[in-house]
Amino acid sequence: MVEYLSDAFTHFTLALQGLWIWKTMALMAIGVAGGLIAGAIPGFTIAMAVVLTLPFTFSMPPEQGVATMVSVMVGGLSGGLMAGILTGIPGTPSSVATTFDGFPMARGGRPGLALGLGVWSSFFGGIFSAICLMTLAPQLARVGLEFQPWDFFMLVMFALTITASLAGKHLVKGLIAGALGLLVRTVGEDEAVGMARFDFGSEALLSGFDFIAVLIGLFAFSQLLSDVRDPKTARKSLQEQGTVKAKIDHIGALKEIAKHWTVILRSSTIGVFTGILPGAGGSVANILAYDQAKKASKTPEKFGTGTSEGIMAPESSNNAVEGGALITLIGLGIPGDVTAAVMLGALLIHDVVPSPTFIAEEPVLVYSIFTAFFIATFMMIILQSFMLRMFVLVTRIRMYMLACVILGFCGIGVFALNNVTFDLWSLLWFGIIGFVMRQFGFPLAPMILGVVLGNIAELNLARALAISPDLTLFFTRPWSMFFLIIAVFSAAFPIFQADRGRKIWTLFYMPLACFAAAYPLYMMGGVPRPIIATIVIAFGGWTLWKRWQSGWALDGSVDEQTVIREG
Repeated sequence: MVEYLSDAFTHFTLALQGLWIWKTMALMAIGVAGGLIAGAIPGFTIAMAVVLTLPFTFSMPPEQGVATMVSVMVGGLSGGLMAGILTGIPGTPSSVATTFDGFPMARGGRPGLALGLGVWSSFFGGIFSAICLMTLAPQLARVGLEFQPWDFFMLVMFALTITASLAGKHLVKGLIAGALGLLVRTVGEDEAVGMARFDFGSEALLSGFDFIAVLIGLFAFSQLLSDVRDPKTARKSLQEQGTVKAKIDHIGALKEIAKHWTVILRSSTIGVFTGILPGAGGSVANILAYDQAKKASKTPEKFGTGTSEGIMAPESSNNAVEGGALITLIGLGIPGDVTAAVMLGALLIHDVVPSPTFIAEEPVLVYSIFTAFFIATFMMIILQSFMLRMFVLVTRIRMYMLACVILGFCGIGVFALNNVTFDLWSLLWFGIIGFVMRQFGFPLAPMILGVVLGNIAELNLARALAISPDLTLFFTRPWSMFFLIIAVFSAAFPIFQADRGRKIWTLFYMPLACFAAAYPLYMMGGVPRPIIATIVIAFGGWTLWKRWQSGWALDGSVDEQTVIREG
């Protein structure tokens, strides 16, 4: 333990020395400011801001480039609260729940306090997330060292399945989107055997689609097409009115946070663990944290009228999300959300491949990410105080003007990477594909993760079959079985949600999931895992007991005879 702490301190010091130079600090400040402005623009997502930043980092050293992108990410997480509180329109999906109480508080004559609560809740959520990132990522990497090719393949399948399941009623569309992402990744030369696939005699397709062109096309270009598809909407500014005279009430906000510090702690924890789940992200975390804060509050009836807790919960949770997403990226090489997937792309461009050995092989780079997360969080709270007026003024830019500027940056960034015209065509094609998918209700996150993780899945599948042709190893190895079980139950989750309170089988969903997940944990052996498995089984037994106590009621209000009649 002492040796581990000593090594960590050494790596942290080296990382700080590398970042603590004027050029890097200036780039980080610009990144935070750019992220804050991007977050304040309704419809302009954090992932889009990070994607547009990516081409500018190609020529930078890895530490400097990643630090800049982390800064944009941290700024974007907090920028959405400004538009949400002052105009009632959330700048990003991660700030939707902030408007529930932030806008009523601002409209009720306390915009300064609302902004202060949002800013400082974001700060404390970010710091909590950074601490979790530094402590949990190395531990997860140690677990990841046990993974074999079969386990990595099933881990990717789990990530794609759980991302698709978050599409709710559109589970099938989510799975189709993930499969499309995997299909796109197969175009070009097979890295395992060197065989050309789906190139149709084209030399350009032989190299496959460039990851950055696909990413920017699917996410940024398709969003721009959606924003300007209506000429009347395109000619309008994003927000005609907004309060720009408000000043942030730092003292009042800190007093409120001191009174409700448990809300910050609980919501930040929700944010971190939501971020760890592939594909969940801040859009899920902020709603979940708001709901839990309302349930735990002594005055739930005040939620929606401008209560402090209703601002603190979503803002601390959505800022904690990216730390959780980076935990799985650094520890396992699996991005937790689309923004982390872009970070993975940046690392791959610099010939750095995240994996369970990432921390051991690139300790200074990893600790540069940790350190940049801390520094950017402090920069965020300073810049938000000084740039308040700019955030609201940005929302008054006409959409078609903004779209032209962003599209220009998209094209320049894609072309600058390889100086190949085919990449611009890829940008156009995948932008149109993304636009069509949006119109028909297909989620883009599974497809993007499919493109990102397809290579990992394919290489590990080839390695597994080269080691042994026995396909049962994909289902019988402890970690493979664990990921398969979680994938199956996550795929069934939307069905469970739809039938909850109506079908008797839903009473056994959670207990059965716990009992099934505990079995492979027992198979692994060792000291902590059987203990964890026992806790999981105990939780499943507790949920079963609670159902028995309520007379096997579906929603706690019907008796057994009613259940039998309805089931």
